[in-house]
Amino acid sequence: MDGQLLLACWGVMTLMVLLPGPDWAFVLAAGTQERSIVPSLGGILLGYLAVVAAVAVGVGAAVAALPWVLVVLTLAAAAYLTYLGIRVLRHPPAMVTADGATSHAAAGTSSRPWARLAQGAGVSGLNPKGLLVLVVLLPQFTDAAGAWPIPVQLAVLGLIFVGSCALVYSVVGIGARAVLRARPSAMRLVSSVSGVAMIVLAGALVVEQVSHVVAA
Repeated sequence: MDGQLLLACWGVMTLMVLLPGPDWAFVLAAGTQERSIVPSLGGILLGYLAVVAAVAVGVGAAVAALPWVLVVLTLAAAAYLTYLGIRVLRHPPAMVTADGATSHAAAGTSSRPWARLAQGAGVSGLNPKGLLVLVVLLPQFTDAAGAWPIPVQLAVLGLIFVGSCALVYSVVGIGARAVLRARPSAMRLVSSVSGVAMIVLAGALVVEQVSHVVAA
């Protein structure tokens, strides 16, 4: 594939990842509540890898041809985000002290790593922004006359997107944790904001889809 095309794709993918959305809210919540963001971040990346694989084998084209499928996925994402947001608000966050020690304000605050992995995969796998990027935007960077088959090109471009996610969300999660270690009193506030953000994003997704249906 052309190097300039790959660089342009990376630039666009990174800009899309930098836009706050469900992934941001989930990673921030993980940064405030979990000992490590690795399970949550791994789940986010795993979900996107699954979408990339589906797009590469042709599922993405089928979804793009059936707008109602994207509507259903969006509503499912909104419902899941609402559940996660309520869960974050109901369970007090882990208090990370200045020396890095962690104490829990209430039992059950921290989920098992496999649960966080599954939740992260659900958030990214149902993230409408990610689906639009991988289903609609990626094909625009492919070259039908290129030496590589289109599915291979889509897979490579999708991995660029996943790599951008790994970089940006690592900075977001680790940066949030570093700030909160310096000011532990802000832990509960940031956790609450993350939970509310998930619920607000869920409402915005529903409103957006309803407006599209009405306009159609």
